[in-house]
Amino acid sequence: MCAARSILLMSSSRLHGSNYLEHARGQLEELFRAKNVKTVLFVPYALPDHDKYTQLVRDALQPWGFKVEGLHTKPNHSLALTQAQAIFVGGGNTFVLLSKLYELQLIDLIRQLVLERGITYVGSSAGTNVATRSIHTTNDMPVAQPPTFDALNLVPFNINPHYLDAELNSQHKGETRDERLAEFVAYHKLPVLGLREGTSLSVQGDCAKLLGCRNAKLFKA
Repeated sequence: MCAARSILLMSSSRLHGSNYLEHARGQLEELFRAKNVKTVLFVPYALPDHDKYTQLVRDALQPWGFKVEGLHTKPNHSLALTQAQAIFVGGGNTFVLLSKLYELQLIDLIRQLVLERGITYVGSSAGTNVATRSIHTTNDMPVAQPPTFDALNLVPFNINPHYLDAELNSQHKGETRDERLAEFVAYHKLPVLGLREGTSLSVQGDCAKLLGCRNAKLFKA
C-alpha cells in the first residue's frame, strides 16, 4: 500500500504537432495544483547540457504559473530534493540518468520522498523508465553502465515508453518491439506496460489511470 503516491509518468515530453509538454499541460496543471505546487525541481541528468535542458522545461512551465529550478544547480542535492514541492525527471538516455542517480546516491531518498512523504513525481521517457522496477525495457542505447538496472521502484512493473505497434507490412527482419518485450516477460515473469506516444500513466495512491487519447498495451506472463 502506497497511499501517499502522486505520480505522473509520461511516454514523452513531445508529441507531433504540439509544443514541448503542451500535450500534457492539463495533466500537469491538475497534478501540481492538487498538491499546491508552485516550484518544480527538475532533474536534467539524462541529457548532456543540464542548463539548456532546465531552461527548456522552464520555458514550458513558467507561462503556466510554475517556477522551475535545476537540481544540478543546488550545492546539496539531498537537501534540495527533501525541500522540493515536486520532482520532474526528464527524458534522454536512461542508462546515463540511472548511473547519475546512483553516483549521487539519490535512489533511496527519492523513493522515500515519493512513497512515504507523497512528494509529487513527474517522469518523461527516461524519467518514466527510472520510476519503474528496472530499466530493462528502455529503448535507449546502453552508453553508460549503472551499478544495477534496478530503478526507483515507484510502481511495481516495468514501462516501455514510446511504445510502437509492429508494422504488418514492414520489410524489417529484426525483432519487433513486441517480441523484445515478450522476451523480457518470459524471462523475468514481470509485467510491462507499453505506453504509446501522447499518453501518460497517473498513479494516485494505489490507483493507476491511463491518460491521453490512445490505449496502452500490457505484456504479462
